[in-house]
Amino acid sequence: MDGYKKIIKSQKARMAILKALSFIPDKAMIKLQYWIKLKRHLNLENPQRYTEKLQWYKLFYRNPVMTTCVDKNKVRDYIIKQGLSEILPIRYQTVKRPEEIKLEELPDSFIIKTANGSGTNIVCNDKSKISWLQTLAKLKEYMDRPQISAGREWAYNDVENSIIVEELLKDPENPYGGINDYKFICFAGNVYCVVVDVGRFTDHGRNFYTTDWQRINAVSDHRNFEPDIQKPKNLEKMLEIAAKLSKPFPHVRVDLYNINGRIYFGEMTFYPWSGYVQYTPDSFDFDLGENFILMRYSDKYERT
Repeated sequence: MDGYKKIIKSQKARMAILKALSFIPDKAMIKLQYWIKLKRHLNLENPQRYTEKLQWYKLFYRNPVMTTCVDKNKVRDYIIKQGLSEILPIRYQTVKRPEEIKLEELPDSFIIKTANGSGTNIVCNDKSKISWLQTLAKLKEYMDRPQISAGREWAYNDVENSIIVEELLKDPENPYGGINDYKFICFAGNVYCVVVDVGRFTDHGRNFYTTDWQRINAVSDHRNFEPDIQKPKNLEKMLEIAAKLSKPFPHVRVDLYNINGRIYFGEMTFYPWSGYVQYTPDSFDFDLGENFILMRYSDKYERT
């Protein structure tokens, strides 16, 4: 799936190439990418697979609230409006330019994010050891990148870029290292399954679970891990949060963290893995797709 990344290792170079190809219409580009990555033709006329329906979603569903929800800064307003401010990590600063960050006012550890970026987070575990000049240079590079979605994901098109400095979430007792990522795949307010990612920066593993925590026999682009992770004690609360946040949309993946029994918001993703993942068994792609009811945006959906 990521063979082209091995050939063109620089993300900056890949984004420059994508910008040069921006003249290609979205529909044609998405069909091309789908064929390159999944080695099959994309059916947009009568999509049945989850991966196919995600491509349709990119092209034809236009709920303006989606742009708010993919903005790492503005999504906080959406969360607060849903009455869920308690799940938000602490936000220390929001700025337009890297040089506006006030390092002296930050705690010893923090994470820096760009509002519309992917793979643009900078983690600081110890402020006394960070090279601030290098950090500013990296942030400037992130901010100067062409504003184009690699997978032609509509919701990201009009996100105004900014920089957010937030609380760095830690779980020192996690046996996998880092923090576990709970991803709730939702359809119009109904949670279908939970994807759990562990060891994302060491030996990335991924399992799929039903909402009553039965392991689903499915593999995506990362290995399954053993042993199974225990069902979170507050899983019902997590399911309730994911259902509430996802209710206005035909589909969204709601990402949450759960550290020592406390739930934190991660992000909302409308096009998980850009719809370019091969599932094993292949039938799982159809199982997900069966629950994804396609419709064009209309005013019957809340402009939350």
